[in-house]
Amino acid sequence: MQRIAHVMVVVRDYDEAIAFYCGKLGFDLVEDTYQPEQDKRWVVVAPPDGGTSLVLGRASDDGQAAAIGNQTGGRVFLFLQTDDFERDHQRYLGKGIDFVRAPTVTEYGTVAVFADLYGNQWDLIEFAPGHPLAIAAKS
Repeated sequence: MQRIAHVMVVVRDYDEAIAFYCGKLGFDLVEDTYQPEQDKRWVVVAPPDGGTSLVLGRASDDGQAAAIGNQTGGRVFLFLQTDDFERDHQRYLGKGIDFVRAPTVTEYGTVAVFADLYGNQWDLIEFAPGHPLAIAAKS
């Protein structure tokens, strides 16, 4: 069995990134460990119900710093799936999340694009019932 365990997000500052991902998006801080041999921290955050986690990696040189906020050349970078689009959309608006594209209902589901604290674009998506990636209804 294989799965993607982590995705690296290059950040400017560990603590401001933790504040955004945990404080605004509601992710859990899974690990924050100082690594003295490299003078860096191993910071991992994840949505509260699990799934792929994010490693928040502070840029360590000019090349990495140039990628902050534009890790995919302006395309949507990450896709945050929800079982209740309206709930999470309203919660994020209340937390000041910047939605750069308004909600749209499509044949595959409901989606809106938001920007993280650095400008990386994310889809907030609830797949339509019957879609292969839809979250099964809780009983």
